Amino acid sequence: MIDLRRLHVLRAVDHYGTVTAAARALHFTPSAASQQIRQLGRELGVTLLEPQGRRVRLTPAAQRLLAHADEIQARWELAELDLREDSGQPAGLLRMAGFPVAVTALLAPATAALVARHPRLVPRVREAEAADCFDLLFDGDVELAVVEAKPDEPPRDRSRFDQRPLLDDPFDLVVAAGHRLAGRDRVNLAETADDPWIVPSATCTCRTQVLAACGAAGFTPDVAHDSMNWNATIALVAHGLGVALVPRLAPLPPGNAVVRLPCAGEPRRKILTVTRHGGRTGAAVAAALAELERLVPALLAV
Repeated sequence: MIDLRRLHVLRAVDHYGTVTAAARALHFTPSAASQQIRQLGRELGVTLLEPQGRRVRLTPAAQRLLAHADEIQARWELAELDLREDSGQPAGLLRMAGFPVAVTALLAPATAALVARHPRLVPRVREAEAADCFDLLFDGDVELAVVEAKPDEPPRDRSRFDQRPLLDDPFDLVVAAGHRLAGRDRVNLAETADDPWIVPSATCTCRTQVLAACGAAGFTPDVAHDSMNWNATIALVAHGLGVALVPRLAPLPPGNAVVRLPCAGEPRRKILTVTRHGGRTGAAVAAALAELERLVPALLAV
């Protein structure tokens, strides 16, 4: 009989990338985590870890075992849902996570609607960036996450996470109220090639999309300022320090003299809903997904 606790340690090493990172997440020492995996290998009669320089890596046998482990985890998720939701009605604790704009524009209003519609449901929202959302899902700390897809990274393990599109969020050009383009109904980004630009900092997912949109319009933006959040971006634009691309989901703070302009070609970012495999069919998660989908049409209106 496989010890499922040891199997979870192996899954954690695969998810977090190293024994040290997995041990930290599981509150083990690295040596204890390695010992758990070695013991699992002895029980199965295979080697699961092998040296790679000063580190270790998972063997082909470990990778084959992980495919079965993910199926076991998905079946366990379904079994838990079946036992907890005998009435078929949303009830109990529902933990959700999302990046800051997703919390503001999506999870906050969806949670309010869930509370009003389903009095037996107890939603909890946690703000977290995309990478942390996947870790929270893997660790069982949330049931549903809203994340921004990263175009420059490969997709997360599809056998472990159920990722589905929620919406394509267009980027609009934001300019100061006195800018020469402010009175237009729609603009071509090429018209801003000579403007100074405010772009997301290197740690922000949207930087890649902004630079790609400018590149598709035929120019490299003259980056005058970097910012880490949309409020800072909009403040810089309002003071006439440059132009910026801002996702439509990001609200414009009141009192800022800026204008939001749709762009020809509508550059977009993809927003996804993510659960663990087997977790999407539960009544509570299904109710939350329905509320999120109800919000989308109004949010994307200009």
